[in-house]
Amino acid sequence: MTAESPASPPAGAPASGAPKRINLALQGGGAHGAFTWGVVDHLLADGRLQVEGISGTSAGAVNAVMLADGLARGGPAEAQRRLSDLWRAVSTAGGLPALQRAVLDRLLSFVPLETSPIGMWFDVLGRFLPPYDLRPLDINPLREVIERFVDFDAVRAYAPLQLFVSATDVHTGRLRVFSREKITTDVILASACLPMLFRAVEIDGVPHWDGGYLGNPAIFPFFHTTATEDVLIVQLNPLVRRTTPTTSREILDRVNEINFNSSLLSEVRAIEFVARLIDEGRLPHGTGPGAYRRINLHRIALDVIGHELSAASRMSTDFDFFAFLRDEGRRCAKTFLDAHFDDIGVRGSVDLTAEARAEWA
Repeated sequence: MTAESPASPPAGAPASGAPKRINLALQGGGAHGAFTWGVVDHLLADGRLQVEGISGTSAGAVNAVMLADGLARGGPAEAQRRLSDLWRAVSTAGGLPALQRAVLDRLLSFVPLETSPIGMWFDVLGRFLPPYDLRPLDINPLREVIERFVDFDAVRAYAPLQLFVSATDVHTGRLRVFSREKITTDVILASACLPMLFRAVEIDGVPHWDGGYLGNPAIFPFFHTTATEDVLIVQLNPLVRRTTPTTSREILDRVNEINFNSSLLSEVRAIEFVARLIDEGRLPHGTGPGAYRRINLHRIALDVIGHELSAASRMSTDFDFFAFLRDEGRRCAKTFLDAHFDDIGVRGSVDLTAEARAEWA
């Protein structure tokens, strides 16, 4: 990839000694979102990066709004504290009633808790009854957690940060991206609404499902709203697995991973195409009318231990499990900064050509 000319600093380049600006794209992945918690926690503790924009989907949207809330109400240290409080609250140590605990476990894990009596009862009913019959009162324990932790007025008023949350419009089948000024509890619930578990969340009279089907996460909102061209993706769903799934659970897990990565791969292909045309001088680079952004893409992925965690979503979501993922996220974030901090603001650290390449028979 071609670095920017020293005579023409990259868009959003910081003054000497100032934190480098970056956008965060936080993927959904159920309980594995605790890995994202660890990544963000280390980035905040390191202090060399300033988050200019965040895009999140599903569990990524929950992490995103908690990060925004903390930054709005007290800065990086407060954001670290609030993320920690959230993940403890949604763990088995968080004190939720048993039925709410079972529902939230399923939301975080994407699969039933087959080993618990409540999980077996819930699974049997879920096979025959849609959420509209199974939960006629439409109780979603995530609502209570979000409303307990997030000051949405503070988030919506925090102009230094661009925040985007994705959901799927059930009627049109299109992605709907909510900007910071429009984000509410219902928007977060819509972004994390698994249709076989919860009723569709209505916003402005329109039903919405999980945003991961169409934008996991959406990157394009950054193009015209932030100065920096650097985007760091925190990716939870493995792109590559070297073994062939054979059981029904393994097959379902792999289908979910492929589905929830497909929209991201589409955006990466578009980013690679535009970057190539800019490098060839066939498109103007900049922020003015008719100009295009050249995105520097970076990634911190759960791939390193993804194989070991292929069945981890069946584990009880206790705090020790979340803490393990958090610590792995911290480690991966440190490794990324050690290797690629100097690239930020200059060039991407992801090989876009390799990422965008399709396999031809």
